[in-house]
Amino acid sequence: MRIYLPSTLPMVAALLQTGEVGPVPVRGYAVTPALREWYSSGDLEELEYVAMLHAARASLRLLSHDQSAPRRRVVLAAELPEEQVTSDASGFDEPAVVEIKIPVLLRHIVSGHVDDAAAAGEIGSAAAALAAADAGDDDARFTVDSAEGYELLWYASQELADLSP
Repeated sequence: MRIYLPSTLPMVAALLQTGEVGPVPVRGYAVTPALREWYSSGDLEELEYVAMLHAARASLRLLSHDQSAPRRRVVLAAELPEEQVTSDASGFDEPAVVEIKIPVLLRHIVSGHVDDAAAAGEIGSAAAALAAADAGDDDARFTVDSAEGYELLWYASQELADLSP
């Protein structure tokens, strides 16, 4: 099962050192029954893209809490046994949320998706505006939504070591 894990560049560096994402349970995003119901017109590829976008928003949230991290969203794609993944019951509020019952090992990571360095200014603004957007500020919400206009670049798992935090 393909799972999308929100991350940051320092978290990727830690993954490369320790060999795992943890502690358990690990929160991720995937094509769940709730996501299929929420976005019923999408095929599997579209649904996976939506799950990745949810993980990218969660990465932005991680950046808002870690001021020292480079202002680039990171999403790690992992392949895990379906029996180790449970869907969260939050339904339409978070239709793609899953909980992983085992540590996600480096060997489970199949790719990374990272903002281009040129997007750092806009991503930084979005991370700074996230709390206000959550509180209902329309201008802040526009800033956060604008960051999602940047497509994440694809990296093979072996290339993750080349990304500098």
